[in-house]
Amino acid sequence: MQRTRFDTARIRAARQMIDPVFLDSPLYPCEALEPGLGCAVSVKLETANPVRSFKARGTEVVASLLVAGGPRAAVCASAGNLGQALAWSGRSRGLDITVVAPHVAPAAKLDRIRALGARLELVDGDIEAARERAVTVARDEGIRLVEDSLDIETCEGAATIGLELVDSSAGYDAVLVALGGGALATGVGHVMKALSPRVEVICVQPLGAPAMTHSWRQRRVTTTESTDTIADGVAGRHPIAAVLDDLLLVADDAVLVRETSIIMAMRMLVEHAGLVVEPSAALGIAAILEDRERFAGRHVVTIVCGSNVDPDAYHRWVTDLPS
Repeated sequence: MQRTRFDTARIRAARQMIDPVFLDSPLYPCEALEPGLGCAVSVKLETANPVRSFKARGTEVVASLLVAGGPRAAVCASAGNLGQALAWSGRSRGLDITVVAPHVAPAAKLDRIRALGARLELVDGDIEAARERAVTVARDEGIRLVEDSLDIETCEGAATIGLELVDSSAGYDAVLVALGGGALATGVGHVMKALSPRVEVICVQPLGAPAMTHSWRQRRVTTTESTDTIADGVAGRHPIAAVLDDLLLVADDAVLVRETSIIMAMRMLVEHAGLVVEPSAALGIAAILEDRERFAGRHVVTIVCGSNVDPDAYHRWVTDLPS
């Protein structure tokens, strides 16, 4: 493998910094999904933890290192999941946490950030506007800026999911990973290529937020002026060059899926697997729905990465879609 920012030994060491409540998440075959998808599907369930997403694997590493030496305060920009995770990890270690979020972020996520004791600042605009404000807060207050995907600790925490997939005996031949900022995709992708290179790593992004996928395809950073997707957790517009460099080395493919497919995937997950998920977590199933021939007869793993979803919006999406 060509050199990336990752080191497998560091990823193994990261497991020791993460609260066990976030480790060894359930991985199981979901036979009820097979008839509708035409392939065997195993689910890696990253929602069965206190913040209901994979993000705390990374924030646990960040917070542990801050306690070991550095400012006792941190700020991040978040559409919701990273903010919750950093708030949880910081609270358990006595750190002061500030989260900057777009005011249009799901109310359920914002309420949970507040409940976890973080200071929440809302800004107009999208996640990119929140990132700009977080940079200013970090500079003005002299605190740690946690930049998801750019900070290697967030990627190494996510990469521990890959270690668990490799250690399993699931017998899958492809892993479907939601693609946003890239921490999950590059982390899991690195472990797959380092330890189980036969497994195909397929990244999935909404058609309405395609910046990282376009960047991967063109092998250079490509930005977009706006996003238009219900999958707020992966709706970035400005890919990070260092993250793209890592992704180019570990992703076998990057695909875009339509909103209707995301919603249908959410419906399938609740109807056939009993899983209420946020749109980003349904991207893997959406990819299968849009290309059944590609996955026919195969055994794939999809990482269900989050379940923090506004109940009213979820009900509207899942019940209003025509059968």
